Amino acid sequence: MDHRLFYALWPDDATRSALLALQSQLSGGRPTPAANLHLTLAFLGRQPSSALPALRGIPARWPDFDCSLRFEKFGYFQRPRIAWTGMHDVPASLSGLQQSLLDALEEEKIVLSGEQGHFVPHVTLMRNAPAPTMQEIAPVVWRATRIVLAESVATPNGVAYHVLATNGDEDGR
Repeated sequence: MDHRLFYALWPDDATRSALLALQSQLSGGRPTPAANLHLTLAFLGRQPSSALPALRGIPARWPDFDCSLRFEKFGYFQRPRIAWTGMHDVPASLSGLQQSLLDALEEEKIVLSGEQGHFVPHVTLMRNAPAPTMQEIAPVVWRATRIVLAESVATPNGVAYHVLATNGDEDGR
């Protein structure tokens, strides 16, 4: 059985609420459900069940990750019609984490599906959306500490994300 997987920074409840407040400033698209808000570090695509033990262990390599992220702008990806929030200045610790994660996947001989492209850290707020009419926003500061391996699962109500592992433990709690 294959699993559609990704690594992400997972917000705490206060950050999730602040991101929802940003989302409420946008209109005309399909809002990302509150439980699905995250910052993708690496999209793995479909991976076999046999890869899960190695993939679950990777977040534990960064048990004490702690990075302050300052979301201060709206952005837009034209082709997939995604409205998002992001940063003007990406902290070196975030870029370093993302590169270390890619290195760990290479060490484990995990083949990523699709192109990873240039890392543009962002939180998707709306899909099938028009471009935001404003770019600058009141900043949301996120003290990011939780790195997760998550699975994307199709449900009758849309896509749901399930945390499979996180830094600090390997059982997703």
